[in-house]
Amino acid sequence: MTGLGCYTGREQEIEMKIDRLIGILSILLQKESVTAPELAEQFEVSRRTISRDIDSLCRAGIPIVTKQGINGGISIMENYRVDRALLTSAEMRDILAGLRSLDSIHGTNHYKRLMDKLSAGASDFMTGNQSILINLSSWYKVSLAPKIEQIRNAIDCCLEIEFKYYSSGGESRRRIEPYYLIFQWSSWYVWGWCGQRRDYRLFKLNRMEELQVTENTFEKRSVPVPDLRNERIFPGGIRVKALFAPECKWRLVEEFGTDCFTVQQDGRLLFKADYTDAENLITWLLSFRDKAVLLEPQELRTQLCEALEKTLKAYELTDAGGDTKSI
Repeated sequence: MTGLGCYTGREQEIEMKIDRLIGILSILLQKESVTAPELAEQFEVSRRTISRDIDSLCRAGIPIVTKQGINGGISIMENYRVDRALLTSAEMRDILAGLRSLDSIHGTNHYKRLMDKLSAGASDFMTGNQSILINLSSWYKVSLAPKIEQIRNAIDCCLEIEFKYYSSGGESRRRIEPYYLIFQWSSWYVWGWCGQRRDYRLFKLNRMEELQVTENTFEKRSVPVPDLRNERIFPGGIRVKALFAPECKWRLVEEFGTDCFTVQQDGRLLFKADYTDAENLITWLLSFRDKAVLLEPQELRTQLCEALEKTLKAYELTDAGGDTKSI
């Protein structure tokens, strides 16, 4: 089971109608008048469907007026609209920037269509006045987008998901109740109840393989909003002191800010920070090659030297063709 199509045809029809009614109401709030053919073209439905939608809005208490003739159209009673602008221009632009970013995840135009509805009669939102562009797509877009879609559907349908997960502790099979898809620290995660750990856990999508949406449903728990503060997820504990070459300044500023180092008399940068994971710290320092020297803690300095010795030995025992040299 892929988990797709958990809604019945009737439920989908109701959802589409509600979406369309909200869109029509948004247009009527932003424009003085609009014709039924214009609405039918905008929402890709028949004029008869638009007429039924207008009746539904009237029954909901929205005072809609229709006028026949050349200058006719559909509008909301003027004395009912104290202020047609539900949102300021700046607020609308922020909303549209966020909606546009969601389409960047999987390359569809679903949210663009919603943007078109919200910005009807206000084309400046869509063009020159749009100063914020957000792109949430990933280098791993081909493999990531299907995972996002599967997990999102599983959340909507209250279905458990199962997957193989890769972590520093090795590989494991996990089955969780998914509750939130989260974009944090430039990556995508799913937050859910892990049956194996009997607790809420955060899983990185790029470390997930063989993802399946199961047929097992679950009753939603009273889920706490995940506390994703850096000090909560990455508690630190390793006090790091290192010296960096001056040309490494841009990386230190980008990753830790300008307060993480002091410039020494010889131009080198004395770096001090808290770090969470020893293995990640060694890997990070090695990425600077000979431009970084770890000073403290001493035990990690020893581990780093051992790692360098093992790397050098591996190169000495392997030729350029990948074959192991005879000893």
